[in-house]
This record gives sequence, C-alpha cells and structure tokens, in this order.
Amino acid sequence: MAEVLSVTAESVARCQARAAHKVVNQVVLPGEELVLPEHDDVDGLGGAGEQQLRLNAGARPRLRVVCGPGLRRCGDRLLVTKCGRLRHKEPGGGGGGVYWVDSQQKRYVPVKGDHVIGIVIAKSGDIFKVDVGGSEPASLSYLAFEGATKRNRPNVQVGDLIYGQCVVANKDMEPEMVCIDSCGRANGMGVIGQDGLLFKVTLGLIRKLLAPDCEIVQELGKLYPLEIVFGMNGRIWVKAKTIQQTLILANVLEACEHMTTDQRRQIFARLAES
Repeated sequence: MAEVLSVTAESVARCQARAAHKVVNQVVLPGEELVLPEHDDVDGLGGAGEQQLRLNAGARPRLRVVCGPGLRRCGDRLLVTKCGRLRHKEPGGGGGGVYWVDSQQKRYVPVKGDHVIGIVIAKSGDIFKVDVGGSEPASLSYLAFEGATKRNRPNVQVGDLIYGQCVVANKDMEPEMVCIDSCGRANGMGVIGQDGLLFKVTLGLIRKLLAPDCEIVQELGKLYPLEIVFGMNGRIWVKAKTIQQTLILANVLEACEHMTTDQRRQIFARLAES
C-alpha cells in the first residue's frame, strides 16, 4: 500500500509540473513545480525536450536562472510559494533571466535590494530599530550613513522617517538595512524631512508606479511641484508647497490603482483647471 501511495504521489507531482516559459504571465499556485528547457536553444529545435530544473552542483543547468520572490529552492527543485502571476525578465548578457511571482499580498516581506521607507521605533546601543512593515523590525547601524564615524554620529531620533536599502533579508534572521550604496554614498537615502505626508498603499500600486512605462508620476509633476519618495514596502512620502496640494496628491495616488487611463486624465485635467 505504501508503494502504491508513493507512486501515485510521484505521478501527481509530474502532472503538476509545467514549463516555465509557457506559463509566464499566467496564474501559478503554491506547491507547483516549474521546469525549464534543457538546452539554451530559444526556438527549441535542437533540444532533447524539457527536464526538471536542477539547482544542485551535481546537475547544474546550462542556463543561469535567478529566482525572485514567490519562488523557493527545495533541494534540486524550484517550487512556487505564492499565488500570483509568473513574471520573467529577459537577461541582458545571456542566461535564463529572472523569474518571480507577482502577487497582491498585504504584508510586506523584506527582500534583499529593496528600497524601503521605515520609521525609527527604538534605539538599542549602536543599532536603530526601524519598522519597515514586516513581521519584525529591521536593524540599522549608526555607521550605515554617509560620513558617519564613532565621533560624528548621525542625528537620528525615534519617530524619524528613514529611506534605505535592505541588505539582509532572510527568513531565519532579522532584516538589516543601510543608507549608503556600495560606494559609501547616500545617493538619496537617509533621514527624510520632517514636513510632508506619509501614507500607505498596496504593494501592487507601488510596483505600478515604479514601472518604467508609468506616466502617473510625470503627470503629477506637471500638476504641482512636489517631492516624492516611494518605498517597496508600500509606503509613499510626498510633499508639496501647501498642505492642500499635498493632500490632493495623496488622494490622487491612492485612487490611481483602480482608475483607467481615461479616468485618470480627466481627473488631472480638472485639477489643472482649478
């Protein structure tokens, strides 16, 4: 009986495995298994079919594939961990590119390399505890600022807004963020000004606003002079000349998620006339 159950489980798993390039932009479910072409022939003319994606050293694939959010390595398999649409980014200099799952989740899960907006909630020795919206606060060293030394410490107080980058994001460790790039420069990161308005939107809207082909930010810049900061954790900080303009910009950004292009243009035209 045990052998029959094991054979049945293996056959079901094989039936659930789907080719990754055939399900791009389609919905995938947690537990699904992805397979990739065995050879790097784009047209698939000289290949010997498809095989399971092997990620161990003994059976290394020819194509270098980067696994993004929503995908997890489990031994020599690649499993889907989130419900959403499978996305793929073509590589720039050869390889298999990047695969990730685009999902509409409410809670932010820190990802290495993400630029986020955090709130300082506590000081613990030489470490600041920053709330980034995850399951636990991120740690930020006082030396992770441009020009910071043991004598020249940054002026960071509890309640300040911090715009930084996640450098450590592991399920077994607390997140760690910095406010400098690889060259030691701030590059726009650090403590955000006291004025302005901080509000939260969905993670899907943030990805939409940061897309290269998004016209919303350009249209807002034509409407009012503004300063705006986007965090991948679903937080937006905006500042205009007056409080009324700041509130208008915040309301427009929140409503853009469910607007069509024509509706958005009509709203911007009315605001420009007024």
